[in-house]
Amino acid sequence: MLRLALVTLRARKGAFAASFVALMLAAAVISGCGVLLESGLRSALPPERYEKAALVVAGGQKAEVDVRSADGSTSRSSQPLPERLRLPASLGDDLAALDGIASVVADRGATVRLLDGDRAVTGRNGSSPQIHNWDGLPLGGFRLAAGHQPRGAQEVVLDSDLAARSGLKVGSSVRLMTASAPVTFEVAGLVTLGGGRTPRQSVLFAADAAIDRLVPATAGEVDAFGLVTTPGTSPASATAVIERTLMGKPGTVYAGDDRGRAEFTDIAVGAANVVDLATAISGNVLLVAVFVLCATTSLAIRHRRRELALLRAIGTTPRQMHGMITSESAAAGLAAGILGCPLGVGVASWLSAQFVGWGIVPPDFRPVIGPLPFLIAVASTIVTAVAAAFVASRRAARIRPTEALGETAAEPTRLGRGRTITGGVLLTLSGAVFGLGMSYRADSLTLVGLASSLVLLLAITAAVLGPLLTRTAIRLLAPLLNRTGVTGWLAVLNSRTGTVRMAGAITPLILAVSFAATVVFTQTTQLSQSADEVHAGTVADHVLTAPPGVSPQLAHDISELRGVKAATGVVRTKAVGVSSLGGDQKTVSLNAQGMQPRALADTLDLDVRQGELSALSRETVALSTTAASSLGLDVGDQAHLRLGDGTAFDGKVIAVYGRGLGFADLTFDHDLLLAHTTDRVDQSVLVRSASGATGLGRQLSALAQEYPGTTVADTLAADEQVEAQRAMAWVNYVVVGVIIAYTAITIVNTQAMNTAARRREFALLRLTGTNRSQVLGMMRRESLTVVAVGAVLGVLLSVPPLVLVATALTGGPLPTIPVWGWLAILGSTAVLTVAGAVLPTRLMLRARPVDDMA
Repeated sequence: MLRLALVTLRARKGAFAASFVALMLAAAVISGCGVLLESGLRSALPPERYEKAALVVAGGQKAEVDVRSADGSTSRSSQPLPERLRLPASLGDDLAALDGIASVVADRGATVRLLDGDRAVTGRNGSSPQIHNWDGLPLGGFRLAAGHQPRGAQEVVLDSDLAARSGLKVGSSVRLMTASAPVTFEVAGLVTLGGGRTPRQSVLFAADAAIDRLVPATAGEVDAFGLVTTPGTSPASATAVIERTLMGKPGTVYAGDDRGRAEFTDIAVGAANVVDLATAISGNVLLVAVFVLCATTSLAIRHRRRELALLRAIGTTPRQMHGMITSESAAAGLAAGILGCPLGVGVASWLSAQFVGWGIVPPDFRPVIGPLPFLIAVASTIVTAVAAAFVASRRAARIRPTEALGETAAEPTRLGRGRTITGGVLLTLSGAVFGLGMSYRADSLTLVGLASSLVLLLAITAAVLGPLLTRTAIRLLAPLLNRTGVTGWLAVLNSRTGTVRMAGAITPLILAVSFAATVVFTQTTQLSQSADEVHAGTVADHVLTAPPGVSPQLAHDISELRGVKAATGVVRTKAVGVSSLGGDQKTVSLNAQGMQPRALADTLDLDVRQGELSALSRETVALSTTAASSLGLDVGDQAHLRLGDGTAFDGKVIAVYGRGLGFADLTFDHDLLLAHTTDRVDQSVLVRSASGATGLGRQLSALAQEYPGTTVADTLAADEQVEAQRAMAWVNYVVVGVIIAYTAITIVNTQAMNTAARRREFALLRLTGTNRSQVLGMMRRESLTVVAVGAVLGVLLSVPPLVLVATALTGGPLPTIPVWGWLAILGSTAVLTVAGAVLPTRLMLRARPVDDMA
């Protein structure tokens, strides 16, 4: 069978072109996402400031929580943490007393802004510089290259690269900012990294007194402890001793290249994002690939009816037929997988560049190229090809020889009983899913996920019932086509006799339109609703913001101005909770904001549904309706959360509000949340003026000048407020783009296959008097029929999922659908569908009809 399969592949290259291209593109995307997935899992950078420490003890960058499954079993679930967990300085004494530990050095630091006038000088990779205590210098590879070590609270040392960027030298004055007004220091010296390397992160060093001057709130806390072991003590044995000491205390032990994760906290968060996104994209592509390949392979087998009928007539058994077809598909899958893997490297590079551009991963993120993703991609394409061939060849292999020879004359006119029953079951199931979603309105996260599943279920239903839907559509369009003359009459006649063939072309078109419309318009609805909530919920008259954050002192200073009714800083981060759906628990990361309770009601209207926001304190929390539903909490319940640095929070739910999309899912006391962020800065300051107050804008502008980079506006900028949502929307657009590109090529291939199989039909038409222009006109009308049917069905199938999405996000059934979205989706698929049929027709019409008949 394998030998026969290879001979068949060589003889029918065109028939397998569509499946081969689809498999190759699937292999490219899967291998590219596999490279990103491996890169995220292996994203450890060698340490720089900790490279001479045998071990590092620092806060963990993920929250791990025990969760229960529906069957009662428990497991550990984790979420990355965006903030650094600082450790108490007293922990260093406990670590120094352990056997095998020669010395313990505390490392303390903060993010700073280095000012050149009012402009901030960025460090390496576009990030802000970090300042650390001089006592921690021996832990890393930095050495003093010029000047002297910093003394007292007035001096700092810069790395040479940062000094060159800012035009500073020994003896220069430099202004630094953290969560305060600018502070002036003198450059005491310059340091360089051993081996002539340029540090990944620009760094300054200073005495503890200088750091206290910049960030007094971190006194008594350290970022990490660097440990030097005694001679003969292995890192593994020392790690075991330290972990026993840390039982019940904050802190994680890092060794080897993992020390870089303790130094560069952005790596852990970026790696987790890459793993999630790569998994989502590859999963969607693989699912669509199976769906598309089943349709394409089925069409290819249908075009081989004469050949397969003859094989059955001469005694080929169903098992041999299965073996031949699956062997053909396996060979095609192997070749396509091997050729698609090099393209996967380009896919990984392009996706990683886009992730960097949207701030999802650090600027210096680079894909890690290893053999495992490519092996998995090749195996996946082979399994997908064989599975699609097995499903598509079942009827061809089971049919009796006499029936097979009879079927070569014409396509079946009715759906089989099994296919009809399957379609009915799927349609009923789709209705049940939609009804379940409409009755479960509270949790938008669940409903959006349900909508994604529903659109795929409806697309599969349309594929199963494709010939029936196509026949019905042609019956409706026939009067219109008949009015266009003989070419329209021919198009109707061919469409009626080739409904199965036409259904094969319509199926990928339905998938492309329905899937793209659902994903794209889900994002546009969410962004539009978020912007509306920001505009409707902002009660403040003035908003002060700065790109790296605003000093908390600014809100205090503003509150003392004449004419100010209320002022509050707004700190934003994330928190981790445990959601439950159907008995299965999982950790979820939720947006969190912190505000001064006494100023909250005067600056924001969060649309409170239950409870009172006036009860907000350090021991309470308010939830959005989405968070309340996801976490299964109500007013009066106790919420068990992890703050942005992993600190456990147990507090009473005092209110549930409606405008969570525009602001945040969780609202905490400002000072509580601020203390658990890395930089200890506000994102913005909201100001409400007193009745009849005048000149407040001028006072705010004058005060903002004391904090360089701070701007004053009349309202919150919706785009900045939902920046994270815009980034995730872009990721979903990427997924849609990949799916549309994939299905678009399939549409072209399917149309080309259908057209190429009609060579004898075109020749017979020409021999009986039909001219070239009439044949082309017939094909244009048939293609437009495919476009009309596929587009209309795709739009109709996207309606139920979008109703679910709109109901979840806006409370009403109408989603936000921009005109450009429909034009892009329908226009691109229409052009490709028509081109896929008309261009092959033009090529075939160049040959003589007699030659084609032969």
